[in-house]
Amino acid sequence: MSLPEPDIDAQIEEFFQRNLRELEADRGHALAPGVRATALNQVKLYYRRLQEIADKVTDTEVKLSLPGQHTPTGRPFTIEGVVDIVREKDRTVLYDIKTHDAEEIRANVGDYAKQLSIYAHIWQGLRQERLDETAVICTRYPRSVEQALTVGDDAGLTKALAAWEPVIPVPLEGQELSDLVREFGETVDLIEEHHFAAPELAVLQSTPPGLPSRFAVSVCRNCDARLSCASYREYARYSSAGTESAFRQYLDDVGDEDEVEDLRLAALEEAPPAIDD
Repeated sequence: MSLPEPDIDAQIEEFFQRNLRELEADRGHALAPGVRATALNQVKLYYRRLQEIADKVTDTEVKLSLPGQHTPTGRPFTIEGVVDIVREKDRTVLYDIKTHDAEEIRANVGDYAKQLSIYAHIWQGLRQERLDETAVICTRYPRSVEQALTVGDDAGLTKALAAWEPVIPVPLEGQELSDLVREFGETVDLIEEHHFAAPELAVLQSTPPGLPSRFAVSVCRNCDARLSCASYREYARYSSAGTESAFRQYLDDVGDEDEVEDLRLAALEEAPPAIDD
């Protein structure tokens, strides 16, 4: 029997807070209040929108591993992933949960297909179990849902949730497994050899398929290394018309007003208590 919706929300919040406390204790830092609220809303709305799938999950947080691989230069590495499995009648579906934007996933579905193809190989080859379909579940809700939540529009939220399509079928890649593993290995070699080539200025100025704004805003703003990145500095200088005061806004850019306030509150929560003299 399904729980009434208020009871489900209360139980989800209890589980969320418990997991959050464990993560914060393990990692030594807290989430900003706004980020915490957004994450909780994502979990609640994921269950509300996809309860039918959630209730059918037969294997949750299944750890998949492909050990014993080697990069082109001989470095050993292991490919690992965590997925959910739904077995229903004679069909088995593998779901990979992402916090990415749904439109970004749809626009770059080939990149996700490579990852899921490896997961499918592990499931079918090493576990000797049939797999009929793979899909990505996107937990980040669209702008229409966010707007309805912000203004408290229940009717608008119901309509926006009905229009939201968070499950994105991903056709398996036709590439050989060896080719997919080699691509992963090439990336491992680049990381280990400290080869971190930044995109060209033209990329930072563009809006790639699936992103809501320029690459420099959607991606670079979230990169802690942007201030030491030649491409980002070039982007800032080009966009600021060379004036020092305008240039500084890019150096100090850590998000919009809400994001800045979240960072400030998170820092206050993590600050050590004052010691009275």
